[in-house]
Amino acid sequence: MTIRKLEKPKWHPFFDRMTQFLLGGKQAEIEVAALNLGDQTEARWLPLIGIVYDPKDDVLEIALDGLDHMIAQPREIYIDDADGELSRLEVVDAAGVTQLVRLRDPLLLPAPA
Repeated sequence: MTIRKLEKPKWHPFFDRMTQFLLGGKQAEIEVAALNLGDQTEARWLPLIGIVYDPKDDVLEIALDGLDHMIAQPREIYIDDADGELSRLEVVDAAGVTQLVRLRDPLLLPAPA
């Protein structure tokens, strides 16, 4: 596991590139951690559509099947992209709320008989 901080000028191009690679059917789990909330799971292993950073509105959007998770004013983003594959990202927003996004390949089950 190699976690590194992604600098803000690289957010937009990084997520544009990653979305192209992630369209192969990744699933995502989103956990939100805040002092006033505790740890809350917002999504459990939904199909990932894409991750986009909009520098104009300062919003990171994580689009899942049936859910758009918006993070306004992200301040820090840490990624785990060992072996060139994004498996996790951690986002801290302006209010200090940490949002952890885990990614995985879907389970490949045999076709029904």
